Amino acid sequence: MAATEATRSTRLRAWMLEGLSDMGKGGDHTAPRPEPEPGPGSGSAHRGQPWWRVMCLTGVDYFSTLGYQPGIAALAAGLLSPVATVVLVIVTLAGALPVYRRVAEESPHGEGSIAMLERLLTFWKGKLFVLTLLGFAATDFLITITLSAADASTHLVENPHLADALHDKQVLITLVLIALLGAVFLKGFLEAIGVAVALVAVYLALNAVVVVTGLWHVVTEGHVVTDWSTALTAEHGNVFVMIGVALIVFPKLALGLSGFETGVAVMPHVQGDPGDTEANPKGRIRDTKRLLTAAAVIMSVFLICTSFITTLLIPEKEFEPGGSANGRALAYLAHDYLGNTFGTVYDISTIAILWFAGASAMAGLLNLMPRYLPRYGMAPHWARAVRPMVIIFTLVSFLVTWIFDADVDAQGGAYATGVLVLISSAAIAVTIAARKAGQRTWTIAFAIISVVFLYTTVLNVVERPDGVKIGACFIAGIVLVSLLSRLARAFELRVTSVELDDVAERFVRDIAHRRIRFVANEPDSRDSTEYREKIEQIRHDNDVPLAEDVVFVEVTVTDPSEFEAGLTVRGEVLHDRYRVLTLESSSVPNALAALLLHVRDTTGGIPHIYFEWTEGTPFANFLRFFLFGQGEVAPVTREVLREAEPDRARRPRVHVG
Repeated sequence: MAATEATRSTRLRAWMLEGLSDMGKGGDHTAPRPEPEPGPGSGSAHRGQPWWRVMCLTGVDYFSTLGYQPGIAALAAGLLSPVATVVLVIVTLAGALPVYRRVAEESPHGEGSIAMLERLLTFWKGKLFVLTLLGFAATDFLITITLSAADASTHLVENPHLADALHDKQVLITLVLIALLGAVFLKGFLEAIGVAVALVAVYLALNAVVVVTGLWHVVTEGHVVTDWSTALTAEHGNVFVMIGVALIVFPKLALGLSGFETGVAVMPHVQGDPGDTEANPKGRIRDTKRLLTAAAVIMSVFLICTSFITTLLIPEKEFEPGGSANGRALAYLAHDYLGNTFGTVYDISTIAILWFAGASAMAGLLNLMPRYLPRYGMAPHWARAVRPMVIIFTLVSFLVTWIFDADVDAQGGAYATGVLVLISSAAIAVTIAARKAGQRTWTIAFAIISVVFLYTTVLNVVERPDGVKIGACFIAGIVLVSLLSRLARAFELRVTSVELDDVAERFVRDIAHRRIRFVANEPDSRDSTEYREKIEQIRHDNDVPLAEDVVFVEVTVTDPSEFEAGLTVRGEVLHDRYRVLTLESSSVPNALAALLLHVRDTTGGIPHIYFEWTEGTPFANFLRFFLFGQGEVAPVTREVLREAEPDRARRPRVHVG
């Protein structure tokens, strides 16, 4: 019985971590890396899909906002909804679109604007900044999942054929939709572009029918235009006041800007040209720009038309919470003007694309979080596996749905905050990139766009502080879990590879014929006296006849906030007698441990390394190690070796005097 349970547990673990290699087991003392992509010089053609098909993949997120955007715009701007939507379209086409076209140039492998900013910032300030952006990205994608599922359930509950049976069950339906989404990813999310193309084609076609029908009613019922313009003039006075108010309420409509970050994230799926390589994907960049432009233009046309017809044809009270058009304005018109049969077909299409928008967001999360957190050492190793992360994201989505009671309007603030922060960071990133490239005109243009988005973000936060509060919760959670994970993984061997140059190889081959002795040295003046006195000190402290048969090892700390990196070892002879191996790494103990294990594996001998004790309190030295990669080097090196090599007989020897 115990054996059966153990077998089941092993199978479950293997299924949960499918595709993930174990770290540092069985003599493999380097961290795992993803399957290699075509190399920079491989010349292999990039395989993918035509850009218009990939546009549908991002379109399930972008276009699906038509399900709730007109209703949110009407609640936010009232009679001014069409004017405010025009402002949104201008910002989209003149602001967000140029920014993300530049992001596509700078980050053609789907990393997005976060990777651009990561390259500009180093050390801990860069890591903390990226963690903050990841918090807002998590807000954006998770609220996309919960808000889309909530709106899908709204369309289901408000359908005339199902209203009585599903009354007061919106939260339950939303949770079921999220659970089904999680189940799809647990089973294995395969290529979904074909499904996305079908969903987007049907959804946009049905929306086009609703828009044409709505415009026809606006034209044939001429009084609705005069009634609207009269009420608008009475409420706001003149056109300048209207524009001013529209600019003020514009941040509340920021949901209509969602989808650009996803558009960049799906870049690796774009086919591009036959001659494209991973190092130079010119065709992919060009076609991604087409993708972004086409999606923005299509969405802009629909936003203006749907905002116009819903504002003129739907009574204002129906947009309020509890009203028939709340969260489903276009579905309201579909049922009202085209009948319940067409309306039900429209509801089914809307539910499907909203649910699949959650799939797009989940794919974004699974692409984004494992890209950064495990590499920073700020997530457990299993965070690289899809299924455990799916379970975590699904549970968090359950919690968010419960907190917001599956209310579309209540989640709008958090969603808009996440979207605006990501777009603002992208605008800042491309501004810096243009400045570094010496492009003065683009630098000024992107700087102005950055100011516009920063203004919009700040105004949105002031108007709806719940959004930044939710974002802050995600940020606090990510930072706390990240730091705890980094502490838990502090003694993990995290060198991905070890490479020795010819001189270093010669040193190792030579000493392999005798007892392999290394001396750890913190480089100072590097004169002859330093190395002579170091040898004398090691001989005196450890009572061993070292003579001159030793090799010094010196580690220079680069960026201590980095967790994983390769190790390059260079050999040199100083003062015509002292052999020195120089290493660059984010952590002195990890570099030394990786070198010792590599020497053992390549020579078959057990190397010895000699240290002197570090002065200072152990706690202060541990903090130095954790934050700056130095500190109590000798015991930490030994602990890293102990965790990497369980067999004491095969473990390199550490001597401290």
